[in-house]
Amino acid sequence: MAKSGIGSMRVLLLGATIASLVAGSASAFDIQSGVTKESGPFDLFKFGFKAYKNGQKEDAIEAYRYAAEKGHTGSRWALANMYAYGDGVTKDDFEAFKIYNEIAAQGIEPGSEDTGFFINALLSLAGYYRRGIPGTPVKPDLSQARQLYFQVASTFGVAEAQFQLAKMMLSGEGGGASIQQAKKWLNQARRNGHAGAMAIFGNVLFQEGQIVRGLAFMTAALDRCAAKDCSWMQQLQEQAFSVAGEEDRRGAVALSQQFAQGAD
Repeated sequence: MAKSGIGSMRVLLLGATIASLVAGSASAFDIQSGVTKESGPFDLFKFGFKAYKNGQKEDAIEAYRYAAEKGHTGSRWALANMYAYGDGVTKDDFEAFKIYNEIAAQGIEPGSEDTGFFINALLSLAGYYRRGIPGTPVKPDLSQARQLYFQVASTFGVAEAQFQLAKMMLSGEGGGASIQQAKKWLNQARRNGHAGAMAIFGNVLFQEGQIVRGLAFMTAALDRCAAKDCSWMQQLQEQAFSVAGEEDRRGAVALSQQFAQGAD
């Protein structure tokens, strides 16, 4: 099995991180615990987290806001996500963008427990810059998006950032096109367990003439894909499979089993 990058795991396990922060002190969530807007930021965060889990999203938003005003990064992140997804509050991408930007501008110290929040904020900002936010001052800025993906990909080794950066490099979004650089980032992302990167990496190899190896990666990716991504990966694999020779197909299927088990 491929090993995930440290930064990638931090992003993926933000929920577990939050849960661990509040473990052992559940009494702080009790409505009778005396938590008010004057309470410390961490107590407010814990109260907001418990309220959110209990479906009391208005209480969660209020607690997160007070904690965010006191500089609590996790509360800022949670509040930004709620605005970004319209979760318990009217969806407002510009408000989410502003909060993510505050987290990014704040920066982090090496080894900080806020690293995951910081990474997530950078990825969210990259997405907003990539597509823009209609009706706001945030216009599409592909160069800025590419720069943010590069920062997260290179500094934290996050597979999703590596994948998005590679796609921009393949198409020349936000800068010059570079197949070789794109292959480098796709290879790193697929080694970190990113199924989409494995599929596109395989397609690039296939287009370069590495028929068996490329088709094998595309086939192996289908065993790892998330439901929302399986359709386009399957289409990519089927197109390649249809033009490959029978011997190449058999070789690719056999090799894909090795790739699915983490072998290169």
